[in-house]
Amino acid sequence: MTRRPIARVATIAIAAAAAIGLAACSQDFLTESPPHIITAENLYTDSTGFEAALNALYAQVREERYGINDSKNDLRMTAMVEGTDNAWGNYVAPTQRIFDEWGDDRNNSQNGVYLDLWSWLYTTINGANAIIGRADNPNIKWSEPTRNRIVAEARLIRAWCYRHLTYLWGPVPLNLVESTGDNIRTDWSRAPLDSVFAQMKEDLKFAEANLPETSNDPGKLVKAVAQHYLAELYLRTNQPDSAEIEASAVINSGLYSLITNRYGVNATQPGVPFMDQFMDGNVNRDQGNTEVLWAWQYQEATTGGGASIMRRDWVNRYYNIKGVAVARENGGRGIGRLAPTAWAINLYEPGDDRGSIYAIRKFYLYNDSANLPAGKQLGDTVFLSWTTEKKSSSKWPSTRKWDWVSSIDPTGDETFGDQPYLRLAETYLLLAEAQFDEGKLAEAANTLNVLRARAHASPITASDVTIDFILDERSRELLCEGERRYALLRTHKWLERTRLYNPIAGPNITEKDTLYPIPQKVIDANLGAPMPQNPGY
Repeated sequence: MTRRPIARVATIAIAAAAAIGLAACSQDFLTESPPHIITAENLYTDSTGFEAALNALYAQVREERYGINDSKNDLRMTAMVEGTDNAWGNYVAPTQRIFDEWGDDRNNSQNGVYLDLWSWLYTTINGANAIIGRADNPNIKWSEPTRNRIVAEARLIRAWCYRHLTYLWGPVPLNLVESTGDNIRTDWSRAPLDSVFAQMKEDLKFAEANLPETSNDPGKLVKAVAQHYLAELYLRTNQPDSAEIEASAVINSGLYSLITNRYGVNATQPGVPFMDQFMDGNVNRDQGNTEVLWAWQYQEATTGGGASIMRRDWVNRYYNIKGVAVARENGGRGIGRLAPTAWAINLYEPGDDRGSIYAIRKFYLYNDSANLPAGKQLGDTVFLSWTTEKKSSSKWPSTRKWDWVSSIDPTGDETFGDQPYLRLAETYLLLAEAQFDEGKLAEAANTLNVLRARAHASPITASDVTIDFILDERSRELLCEGERRYALLRTHKWLERTRLYNPIAGPNITEKDTLYPIPQKVIDANLGAPMPQNPGY
């Protein structure tokens, strides 16, 4: 199970970062002193050892929703969502200033945010490469299906890493071999995108062929995840017909369906079906979630359980409102580093469940009797305002997708509730995009209407379907959830739409900002060959 203790295993399985990342990342994980001696040589000897290494790899992947350099403040996901049409940084902090202010002073190759992302992804790739390469050992006694399934998980994660890297930086070094102390390289080159995409496709196709359709282990990768990412990759490589095939395979598999009825832990409380799937206790398939393709596992007070800071960064500092205190009904304690733009909040039509008060918090109730403003009573309403983005606004709305409160420490920083990472709804959006690219406007409208019907939004027709409408629908469905920057870059809309709808970042961005700068430490460490910087940096 992906929640098993992983601290010592992680040291073995993924500590040796790829050479291009090794020069750039912290070595803290190398100084751990385990009470027993485990080496790669005696770990990768049977399926149990490989499963332990996979657990470490999953833990690495989940770091997307934790802090940069293990902090509890700067969500690593920030570089994938902020500075877009639907998200801005509602706080004056170094990381938020990059993607709100841009410019050479913030968005540059010396910035540690990029160094962290680069090191994290290449360290994860190295862990995947170790599993893939060492699985070729003929002395391991395991069945071929077991071997192929384990390798498929590692190869999908490797493709997932290169997905991030190519969206963030464009052409990047392509490493498919475990980096050890014996093969350190300093002569890396940036592989053309076509080469990286070809390897991603090969890895994802292997995963599609060898992963099971379902798993009794929550958090494990399954076939549908590979098909979903293949659909997205085909869109990136201008093959919408192939994208349609892959997305349709997921949708028509009979294994998944959108959540359309209330279920689970809060079913008797006021709410909407759309939001039930985000509640801890409802996230996994064995808990009734028919929509989740890939659920990320977190668990409180459990070794290896891991944590997320999604709530911490996305939920506002509402407790700065006099008379309103941190409470379970308010989602727990947030620090409001990230926020949806006013445009994104206003994008929902009346009656759309995804923009309702059950999905986006638009008011609070006074609950702090010791600090009530004059003339106010407990239970009175504090209405929020979202007309103009203004830094450090405690009265700005926030998502309720990541509401979670610890039973041990209600004011705690971290979130330990399981979270959906990929949902069938996003596969529908990929299908609609593929159909649009093929000129199948009526089919695209029908696909989008499946999502809109679930949300109780009005149906659309073929004449409504444009790439901008599809991106609007992605925002309505995946607000504060998906990697928004990637969808905008894939459709060549990031610059245009951020300028239109983000009054904080929009005036500051330029064409060069479509790719991030290669970290300077990576360039400097590559002594054996020049490492070209991205244009404009």
